[in-house]
This record gives sequence, structure tokens and C-alpha cells, in this order.
Amino acid sequence: MTPSTDLNIPLFERAKAVIPGGVNSPVRAFRAVGGTPRFVKRAQGAYFWDANDQRFIDYIGSWGPMILGHGHPAVLEAVQKAVLEGFSFGAPTEREVELAEEILSIMPSMEMVRLVSSGTEAGMSAIRLARGATGRSKIIKFEGCYHGHADALLVKAGSGLATFGNATSAGVPPEVVQHTLVLEYNNVQQLEEAFALHGKDIACLMIEPIAGNMNFVRASVEFTRRCRELCTQYGALLVYDEVMTGFRVALGGAQSVYAQAIPGFEPDLTVMGKVIGGGMPLAAFGGKRAIMEHLAPLGGVYQAGTLSGNPVATACGLATLREIRKPGFYEALSASTRSLVDGLKAAADAEGVPFSVDCQGGMFGFFLMPELPQNYPQVMRTDSARFNQLFHGLLDRGVYIAPALYEAGFVSAAHTADDIAATVDAARAVFQTMR
Repeated sequence: MTPSTDLNIPLFERAKAVIPGGVNSPVRAFRAVGGTPRFVKRAQGAYFWDANDQRFIDYIGSWGPMILGHGHPAVLEAVQKAVLEGFSFGAPTEREVELAEEILSIMPSMEMVRLVSSGTEAGMSAIRLARGATGRSKIIKFEGCYHGHADALLVKAGSGLATFGNATSAGVPPEVVQHTLVLEYNNVQQLEEAFALHGKDIACLMIEPIAGNMNFVRASVEFTRRCRELCTQYGALLVYDEVMTGFRVALGGAQSVYAQAIPGFEPDLTVMGKVIGGGMPLAAFGGKRAIMEHLAPLGGVYQAGTLSGNPVATACGLATLREIRKPGFYEALSASTRSLVDGLKAAADAEGVPFSVDCQGGMFGFFLMPELPQNYPQVMRTDSARFNQLFHGLLDRGVYIAPALYEAGFVSAAHTADDIAATVDAARAVFQTMR
């Protein structure tokens, strides 16, 4: 297709005239990989079609929520029925209670849950709650973990151990992040020293158990164990950000995966989004009753939202959760994901392209390096130019992966063996050009 016939190009020009950068979320702009973003017209199952009506096998799935694929019949039926009953009420509904009950029945670490509209909102509310419940100010996060764009979390590591963060976004004053301590992911020694220095002042430790915003990097079992032990020892709350991993890597989220290796393991608070909304703007945070009852109107920690528990979004989320709870769902999803990553690895190895890959449930990530990285500095050694070559090679062959090497990928229940085979074939053809 020539530029003169590519309808995505004029759409992008129109968008740039009225929307900053032409997009409503930065990674969509293709700035990291170059080229013109694809404007989606429609989607069904494992595919979407762009402005040119070109079909792509979709491994983003709205960055994770579309675990059933696009346009699942049961979800469509639930949403269509809800729309006819009303878009929004600003008052309680039975369906939001049903969704809360469904979430709690799956997540044993949670006794109460508050519904909100975005992962960012859930993350910032969980931190406020942790501070209110403990009476402390400082928080720990890890370099490479993304918890939404709340000011206190837009920080990077300082110049040494226990150095407080510097804002990584304009518009965030230094005093807003002065209580945010940024540590290296999977660094047990640094974690222990940070608690020794600041433990009595730490309200919470927030972590992505499998980081999906430095591609796919899982916390080691020992690192996870020490996070739990140190939080317990010093009276800080362990906050699991499962916006991406919740219901995506396993029915019980990443915390259920780690509980298999660490008996009795559970976080104090859990932040969730994406899959629980089934593609609608919906997220949540929850934990033990004693912590959650610090929230208004019961306690002094204020949090509110006009569209929280939206009746259409809760219908979508509830229908999604009921589908993924069916017997055999995760076994089939995991098998499909494993088939994809094994195929990609074999194709890269056959062509002599350095390649490492990992997956859990319906989430995966790969790196153009011989071994899987364990933290953000190691991820940064990835060859971005070679990734861009792979990205565009796959795009030209009708396969859509994340347009940035720091993002995980997602397989849905709608991806067939033929879809995965076609993806591996496309990757093999690109790897042949990367020898």
C-alpha cells in the first residue's frame, strides 16, 4: 500500500490538529517505533480492521481487557440489555453489588472492594487508603513498574539506595514525590536496606507482581517473599497492582500464582482493572475489611466518583467474569499462549536471532536478547532498532503487537491455532531479515 492510498495517514493528520500528538494515550502514537498508527474501524474475535479495512491479528486486546476476544456474544448481550435500562444513575444498583460479590468470591485476599473507573484512579486511591490506614506518608515503588499517571507515582530511581524519586513528568512538583521511594525490581538487598532506613515511615509498598510495562518481567519468589515479610515486620501494607495481571495470568491473579510457591501468601490491598471491565472503563481496589472501612463514608479517607459502578460497565465486567470462570478456560488460554511463545522462540533460534520469552496465563513478553531481564536497567539494554524492525515486519504481515518494546502482549480465548501458526510464520519471515 502506498502512502497516497493509506487512509490512516489523513486520519492521523486530522487527529494531530485537534488532539495532542494525535492520540489520547501516548503509546498509541507510534513514536517509539516510527510510522503511522492504525486507526481501528471495528474488531471481532482475535482481529481488528483498520481504516483501510486491513485485518490484523490483535495481540494487544485493548492492553489486556479483551480476554474473551472482541465482541463475545454473552458480553454483547449483557451490555445491550444494560444500555436499554439506562446509561448512568449516580445511585446504587444491584449489578454493582453482584460484580463486587463476584470479585470477592474469586480473590480470597479481599473482603471488601470499591469500584472506580480507571486503573490510575484505583492505584492512587489505594495509596491514599494505605496512608490513611497507617498514618504514614512514605511509599515504595519499583523502577519499571507503572501504576497509573497519578503525580506521586510518576517518578524514577534516584542516584543511589533509598534516594527519593525525581518526577519523570513535567507538571509534578518535587514536593509531591518527596515521599516516594523508588527501588530496583528484584533487588532483595536494596529492599531490606530501604526498610531498615525508613520502615517506620512507610505506609505501603506497591508492586506489579509481573511487570507488564517493562515488557514482561516477573518478581522472583524470594523477592516476593521478602516484600511480604518486610511489610508485615514494619507494619506497612503490601499493595498488589493487578490491573494488568488480575484475571489475566490466572483466575485468582498473580497473587494466586505466588501463593503456590509461598504458602499463605496474600497482599493487604489489591488494585484491579482491565479484565474486570471487559473493555469498559472500570477498575477496583480492595482488601481486608479492617483496611477498607477507613474509606468514606465509614472512615476518614475520602474517595468518590460520579461514574463509579457504572451500570453498563458493570454489566460488561460481570458477563466477562462469568465466562472466564467456566471449567477449562485458563487451561486452554495458557496452552494457546505457550504455543505462541514456543513458536516464536523456535523461529528466532532457527535464524540465529537472540530471543528470550516468558508467559503466564494469557500474558506474554519477549526480548531480543539471549536471557530474560530481571529489572529495568537490564530491560533497557534491549536493541530498540531491532525491535522496531520486528514490529513493522509483523505489522506489514497483518500481526499487531505493542508499538513499544516495553509493553507486554496478550492472547485471548478467540485466538485459534491457525492464528498462532500464522503469527509464527510471519515472525519467521521477519527473523530471516534480522540474521
